Amino acid sequence: MALASSLHQTYIPLPSSNSGDRHADDEVVLKPVPIYIISHESQLPDPFLYPSPKNELVVGLDCDGVDLGRYGALCIVQLAFPDAIYLVDAIHGGKELINACKPALESIYITKVILDCKRDSEVLYYQFGIKLHNVMDTQIAYYLIEEQMGKKSAPDGHISFVRLLGDPRYCGISYVEKKEIRSLLKEDPQFWAYRPLSDLMVRAAADDVRFLPYVFHKMMEKLSEQSLWRLAVRGSLCCRCFCISDNELIGQQFLLFQISSMWNEIHWKTRFSPCLMCHPGNW
Repeated sequence: MALASSLHQTYIPLPSSNSGDRHADDEVVLKPVPIYIISHESQLPDPFLYPSPKNELVVGLDCDGVDLGRYGALCIVQLAFPDAIYLVDAIHGGKELINACKPALESIYITKVILDCKRDSEVLYYQFGIKLHNVMDTQIAYYLIEEQMGKKSAPDGHISFVRLLGDPRYCGISYVEKKEIRSLLKEDPQFWAYRPLSDLMVRAAADDVRFLPYVFHKMMEKLSEQSLWRLAVRGSLCCRCFCISDNELIGQQFLLFQISSMWNEIHWKTRFSPCLMCHPGNW
């Protein structure tokens, strides 16, 4: 791996047992890590480029672009590792760079932690033929945990990233800067298409993923066995919700095989439907 030079730095939250600088809320320990802007696959870590069962990874993932989705433009893919943030520049690196990420994005050996995977999976599939797989969707996990506690879910099954991070059970960190970025995007939808990346763009891109691995570990501690299964199934379905077109469901045989493989002893007639009940916003 030929690392790109890093002129930027951010902080990744770690469990309190790790060394680092303590956040003001005295609950989260923050570790300084570099931010790398990637324009060639050689700048990415080998364990990511070449997934292996001997080196399973948990990686924060997000995609940003212009009108992100089936017909929009992917501009940047953000990846959060324990020791660095990688901003994969889809504009400078082009299709060749994004295609180099395909094995990792489709791998069962790399868990991709994300908030609401639908638009990300849609743009990756329709523009690059990448079928996002092995996703841990924190939005789905959040409401499964709420249901475990006997609480009612939101009507649309949606939780904002700001609210998720502010929840002391998962991070307890204020992310008011997100509102600034939302305002900028409303004023200029081309925000993510400009190059070179400004300091503000680098900061915003890193902020969207740097907390996700920490939130993942906090949530996994709370999810029951049944909720973990429902999370896996719902995440897989949400990664394919864009596939319904022209009366076809792309990859439906793959999905059915995956579901049966995850829990082949389930009693389908009595448990399948309640396990898959999703809010309209999750389909």
